[in-house]
Amino acid sequence: MLLYSDQVLLIEALASQLGLLLADKNKKIATAESCTGGWVAEAITQVAGSSEWFDRGFVTYSNDSKKQMLGVKLRTLNQQGAVSQKAVEEMAVGALKKSKAQFSVAISGIAGPTGGTDEKPVGTVWLAWNIEGVVDSSLAMLPGERRDVRAAAVTLALQGLLVRLRKCPALGKAEQEKTKELPDLLDGSQ
Repeated sequence: MLLYSDQVLLIEALASQLGLLLADKNKKIATAESCTGGWVAEAITQVAGSSEWFDRGFVTYSNDSKKQMLGVKLRTLNQQGAVSQKAVEEMAVGALKKSKAQFSVAISGIAGPTGGTDEKPVGTVWLAWNIEGVVDSSLAMLPGERRDVRAAAVTLALQGLLVRLRKCPALGKAEQEKTKELPDLLDGSQ
């Protein structure tokens, strides 16, 4: 596992890579965040020129905000909870519907130190990416204190965007080949 300070540097590097990939492509990203509280949007907007490729961020910490701002279904929240595959996928879909973006990332999780259950312990984080209407999601079980869980979730969100966007035909093969390889995330070998 990376140290927190190393994780922050990695987040900055990943956001910069995202900017290089999207610069001058006339495509935009939207974020839908819960447990990360807008940190993905913050990382993106630290990159000079990000106004060209970042449309907006939704910080939807409460269930009500997930319903109102992103259209997450009440049934999903009641039956599966806010920290679930279905909820985060609905967040990613809602982020595109409520924005002018073509790509989105959504995060919902339990950063701790409280709030965990046997079924969903602290460190449970669901992420979803919506790349021009194609949604996929991933469950991560992240170790550490609250700040570590949140930093790792932001890192995974940005890395996931980069991986998926590099495969996106709308961005063009030549641009995909120019971008650098991503470092391994959480293996601690950096």
